Amino acid sequence: MVGIKPTDLPPTAAVKFFGAGTAACIADLVTFPLDTAKVRLQIQGESTAASGSAVVKYRGVFGTITTMVRTEGARSLYNGLVAGLQRQMSFASVRIGLYDSMKQFYTRGSENANIVTRLLAGCTTGAMAVAFAQPTDVVKVRFQAQVRQSDGLKRYNGTMDAYRTIARDEGVRGLWKGCMPNITRNAIVNCAELVTYDIIKELIIKYDLMTDNLPCHFTAAFGAGFCTTIVASPVDVVKTRFMNSSAGQYNSALNCALTMLTKEGPKAFYKGFMPSFLRLGSWNIVMFVSYEQIKRGLTRMQTFYTFLFKTLEHVFDLGTLSEKLEVLIQTG
Repeated sequence: MVGIKPTDLPPTAAVKFFGAGTAACIADLVTFPLDTAKVRLQIQGESTAASGSAVVKYRGVFGTITTMVRTEGARSLYNGLVAGLQRQMSFASVRIGLYDSMKQFYTRGSENANIVTRLLAGCTTGAMAVAFAQPTDVVKVRFQAQVRQSDGLKRYNGTMDAYRTIARDEGVRGLWKGCMPNITRNAIVNCAELVTYDIIKELIIKYDLMTDNLPCHFTAAFGAGFCTTIVASPVDVVKTRFMNSSAGQYNSALNCALTMLTKEGPKAFYKGFMPSFLRLGSWNIVMFVSYEQIKRGLTRMQTFYTFLFKTLEHVFDLGTLSEKLEVLIQTG
């Protein structure tokens, strides 16, 4: 076995695709209550403006969580989790898992990607993911916004019932409701999240501040979460309001934004900012740290099996054996 030794293989597109989806599901499981609190705070001004009442039911992220647990039970914090996991497995796999492949597509195979190329790659994978996974996002938001009534009635009885009900009552287009603001939001989020993470991680390693390991991934992920929240919060609020709206409430996402501006003022676009930051910051940390570890683990498995096959091929001369078998088959 002289000359045969395991070599590090770069992670394949399939490894990145599967790893991103799995890591995003892990991050959702950990941070879902924060996301639910964010949605409740984002839509709160809507019901207040409609009724003309100044009563505020939720105050702050932890106050919202406490109120929900007291009035609806702890399970309410995980309303829409099934749709959320469906969304992440399909959505994150595309927008995160294909990001490196899209960078290489725009640079025609080169590893040297400038900021414009990275932004283009982030916008492209973000838009692709939304077009594919939008129905799961609509159902997730509807469940998170659903408040249990005193008579026990619910807007939807389950995830599949939500898909069927929306398609029946609002048409198939209802499942893609808010698609354009969501594409806008996720193009912004993807660029802010992935490009910021990419650049921070690259600079940390370049200037030898940390090695390419867990502390480096943690720092880069935290920075990416903070930048993303500042940039994406206004679009996120409009997206949530529009997705959760009843038929005919708003003519378009732009109409939704203008209604918010005139009735609630500019501050409405940053409703739920703290839960958004807590959620995006913690989500980014869990997701990117998990993603890097899953990616490394799968790549090591791939390297091991490649090394094992080459070793067996060398020991048993499988190449020659297969050639002999092929000749025997052809000659009968």
